[in-house]
Amino acid sequence: MSTMFWVWVTAAVVFMILELMTPTFVFACFVVGSITAGVYSYFYPESYYWQVGIFIVLTVGLLPLTRTLARRITKESPQKSNIDALIDKVALVTKAIDPDLGGQVKIEGEIWLARADEFISENEKVIIVSISGTKVHVERLTEGKE
Repeated sequence: MSTMFWVWVTAAVVFMILELMTPTFVFACFVVGSITAGVYSYFYPESYYWQVGIFIVLTVGLLPLTRTLARRITKESPQKSNIDALIDKVALVTKAIDPDLGGQVKIEGEIWLARADEFISENEKVIIVSISGTKVHVERLTEGKE
């Protein structure tokens, strides 16, 4: 067996390891291209340009197909969990929120540090916009959002 055959097999193994370490199908294209070029190099060991050409054509040709497959397989979870479930929930201000100093809100029985872009007084209802660490970013609740 030629040296190029082992080079392509090694490349296929490296690309397979990279594919297993990443959540995409990008390196799977490289694995298929490497294996095909390796099989070709087994029968035609001196045709280096053809081997590289086969590798490039297969890899580039399979990329759009695997992107479509990856989009179908990976779907966003319809149900939010953990902290993400708090976003868009209504909270009650327990300590007035100052844009510079912050404040506190009560969400589902828990007290959270809060920040806002405007002053919001105590006992007003707010909506959770985002969460950063242990602080929630809130906005004043408008009539249409409740």
